Parts: sequence; C-alpha cells; structure tokens
Amino acid sequence: MDRDAYRERLAATTDDPADLFEHFEEQSVAGRTHHVLTAARHGVERGTVVVEDADVVVRGYPSIPRILVLEPGIESFFAGTETVVVEEKLDGFNVRIAAVGGEPLAFTRSGYVCPYTTARARALLDLESFFDAHPDRVLCAELIGPETPYTTTDYEGIDSHDIRVFDVRDGESGEPMSVADRRALCRAFDFGQPRCFGRAAPSDAVEIAAAAIADLDAAGREGVVLKSADGESMVKYTTASQHREELAYAFSLPFECGRDFVFSRIVREAFRAAEFAENDDRLRERAHDLGEAILLPMVATIRSVAVGKPIGQRHTVRGDPDALEALFDHLREQSLTIEIEADRREDGDRVVAFRKVADSSRDRIRHYLDGGTRDE
Repeated sequence: MDRDAYRERLAATTDDPADLFEHFEEQSVAGRTHHVLTAARHGVERGTVVVEDADVVVRGYPSIPRILVLEPGIESFFAGTETVVVEEKLDGFNVRIAAVGGEPLAFTRSGYVCPYTTARARALLDLESFFDAHPDRVLCAELIGPETPYTTTDYEGIDSHDIRVFDVRDGESGEPMSVADRRALCRAFDFGQPRCFGRAAPSDAVEIAAAAIADLDAAGREGVVLKSADGESMVKYTTASQHREELAYAFSLPFECGRDFVFSRIVREAFRAAEFAENDDRLRERAHDLGEAILLPMVATIRSVAVGKPIGQRHTVRGDPDALEALFDHLREQSLTIEIEADRREDGDRVVAFRKVADSSRDRIRHYLDGGTRDE
C-alpha cells in the first residue's frame, strides 16, 4: 500500500503517512482488505475507508455542529451566506453507500460495512444505474422505519423500512453537490429524500426553521438540518420531543450510555425551553415532561430486572435469510448479546424479532438490588 500517495489523496495535515495510518484499522470484507479510520485524525474524518485493491477512497461524513438557539444562531452560523435550505433531520441509521470494485456497500459512520443495510440498499435503490452514471459519487443516506436493527421510528407510509438520501458527495474529496443539484439527481433516480421546508436568506430562515420545528415536535420527529445552498456548510437543531425520547432511552438502560450523552440532551432542552417557553406555566410543563422522561423509564427497568424480565432494545427485521444471518454475525462481532424472540417466514422474507440485551445495565441493577454498594 502506497501510504504516502493515499496521505496526499486524503489531504491529511501530517507529512508522515505513518502518523496517519497507525490509526487505521484493517478489516477484510468480501475478500478485500479495508483500512478504516475509526476516529478523526490529522484532518481526515472518522469513518474514512481506503480499499487499496479497488483503488477506492470513501471519505467519512463530516461532523455537523449544533446550534442551541435558532435566533441568533442561524444568522451567526450562516453569516455571509446568501441562501439557507431547511430540511428535515431524520431519525434513522446513517450510512454512506459507495461502489467498491463495482459492488455497492453501505458503510456506517465508523467505516464498517453493514451487511443488512447493504442488502436493503441494493433491494430498494437502483444502485446499478446510479453508479454506472456516477461511479465516484457516494450516497449519504438514512435507513428509517419501524423495522430496522438500529432505530425503530415510525414514519407515515413506511410499514417496514426505507432509505432516504440526504447528501451526495465525491467519494475521495468529500465535496458535496449543491442542494438543488442533489435533489434533482435523486428525483431522476427516484431516490427518496428528506422533506424540504424552504430556502431563504439566513434572517428569514429563522422563521422557516421555527415553524418546521414546531410541526416536527408535535409529530414526535427529530429536527432539522440547515444547509448553505452549495451544501458546504451545515448545522442541526433538534426538537424537545427528540430530547425527551433520547433521555427516556438512556435512562431505560441506565448503565449503557455515558454521562456526556445524558447531559448534552438536558443542555439542549434547557436552551430550547429558555428560547420558547412562553411563560412560567409552560416552563413547568416542560420540566414535568423532562422529569418523566428521566425517572419513569429507569424505574420500569429496575422493576423488570427485579422480577427477572429481560431488558434491552427490541427490534424487528425482515429480508433475505442470508442477509439477516450476516446481520446477526455483524452485531455479535460488535460484542452485542442477541436474543432471538421470534423467527418466521412471510411472503418469502425471513422476519426476526430480537433483543439487544443490555448486559451492563442488567448486571449492575441486579447487583444493587441484591444489596451491593456504589462508589461515587
């Protein structure tokens, strides 16, 4: 592997390729060696993949900053930008779909190949036609719906799962298409996309984003991503309902998520409440809702462990039997404990309900229930 050549192609900020590639992890996927950067280093994004024998580079997706107040957050972030586009931020599983040696693969944010999402992307999208016309492009997409192995969000019109493309980028440079060109390209290939709420100057985008957030919050949706028209600059903002949902998840499995995960959601909700709580009564309602999201799920989990019930995330997936078996192998390779609860065939698909067992939370709660102590 000519590491210096790849260092230059990645535009790394170090002159020594060893400084960069010591952070890459080597994996074998479908007979090919993948070099995966699992954490950002030297100006190269987390999740970047180099596949030497196919001479393919797939840049990691850039981290999107977050604003905690819409006004003046939007105007400040997009100062000097002529047009801002407001799109929905979907609650799903984020992947980049790229052609490697002619085979489409779905890469996770960390750079691993997800066999399940790869199989679903090949089934749901016309990837052969797309990559024949655009071999060097990468589709940045979300796997969404109630039946996925990662998230279980209901979306209107999606009974099982679907894919939405929210960005199209050059695989090697990571340069994005403009929002208008990307939306036109996706329409041409019949790729689903996130909702667009409008485009305007930064000062006017505040009103568009606020209205979108109010509607999304009422519907229990995640939030918005605001982008400059050229797609280069992006910032996100999430709803109160999303903050509560994520806190409820964290406290339902209290020893799986770190303190930073919990604290960041509380900070987001505090700033949102400060900006939008109309009066003291409304602020107290928000405080009540937040408290319930924290306490009730954790109490339910403690009671479940006390009577010997299993705890953990429950999912349902459907698809080709071999693809599902590859999925379970992939999850176990990530050191997850999987319990199959139901396994059946339906219209030629294998349909499996399974649980990702929360070993740490179960064991620690059991320890405390049995009289164990906690050092603080």
